[in-house]
Amino acid sequence: MVAIVAVVLVTRGGRHEVEPGVVDVQRASPAAAAQVLRDFVAAVDAEDADALAALAPVGDDAAADLLTGIGSDLPELDLRQVSARYVDQVGTVAEDGSWTALTELTWQFGSFDAEPSQGEVLVSFAPSGDGLGITGFGAGATSARGRVPLWLHGDLSVSGAPGVLVLVDGSRADAAEVVARVERGIAVVRRVLPAWRAPVVVEVPASAADLDETLGVAPGTYAGIAAVTATAGSGTDDEAPVHVFVNPEVTAGLRRAGAQVVMSHELVHVATDAARSGTEPWLVEGFADYVALRDTGLPDRTTLGRAIAAVRRDGAPDGLPTAADLGTQAPDLQARYEEAWLACRIIAERLGERGFVAVYDAAGSGTPVTSALGRRGLPVSELVRLWRARLELVAR
Repeated sequence: MVAIVAVVLVTRGGRHEVEPGVVDVQRASPAAAAQVLRDFVAAVDAEDADALAALAPVGDDAAADLLTGIGSDLPELDLRQVSARYVDQVGTVAEDGSWTALTELTWQFGSFDAEPSQGEVLVSFAPSGDGLGITGFGAGATSARGRVPLWLHGDLSVSGAPGVLVLVDGSRADAAEVVARVERGIAVVRRVLPAWRAPVVVEVPASAADLDETLGVAPGTYAGIAAVTATAGSGTDDEAPVHVFVNPEVTAGLRRAGAQVVMSHELVHVATDAARSGTEPWLVEGFADYVALRDTGLPDRTTLGRAIAAVRRDGAPDGLPTAADLGTQAPDLQARYEEAWLACRIIAERLGERGFVAVYDAAGSGTPVTSALGRRGLPVSELVRLWRARLELVAR
């Protein structure tokens, strides 16, 4: 849009005076943006790739390709409950009239999600004829404001199996491989948690930077993490959809068995609703690794390799890993995960697998871990003593 501004400077007798003049200053139009967002939602609801492509500014082939790609994925995604509400302008309008708005978006993957996800998404606009067109979503890897749901990346490979939906920003072969990994992981989880039957959604962005953007976190947050189980949007209530998000840059460097352990681990988190759990992180992560590694037959020198190196360097730690020790940016993170797994393996050895699962369930229901263990005759102090002695033994 155009505003009228007085900016003409005139010199008279050595004095500077301002006289009215006219320049064109681009301004954002919330009303026009809101209309484009309504058109976007209508096209998504109709699964109309052509209508989506028409929302790109005239001559912007990149935007048209993006929107066409989004449209081509829609039949396989079964998106429902999509809405997009204009919230506010972000930043200033560029000289070419382009600008960005913060929107509140909702979306739901058919029968896989119990309710819609919601989150703040940045949408970029540019003039198109007498109105606006959509040029893209998000602010790029330099900003953590808002998120970009993977389905807005467009032209994905979507695959699945009964109870499984996989979205990959990559090839069909990549998607099929992830589906197979999920199916194997479900079987692994059910050996310990046989009653679990919840559907699974797995999202695999193209890069670690895209993973951060998909989750709406600061750049670099998950650079060294193979995968994370989290709510798909900003909601945290009991019905907010929880998906598995994979970092392809890390998993690409893993052997087949390692990638399978990662997936099985994350599926344990899905099965136990760990994303919303207040349970101590060492128990959450250790339990997931206990289930994922239970039948692999891997030797301690492999499953405890980083922990062994840490003990040889620094000695056995005084206590179980803390929440800070298990943060995504923590030093020696893999060693801390291995230490948490060893603590959980010791619990299973002392209490039996059913006793261990009962402890985990009790902790997940709000019972302090110290109480849940103590009631079964394994005080935390005794667990720590056994755990430190085992670490020292394997590190010899």
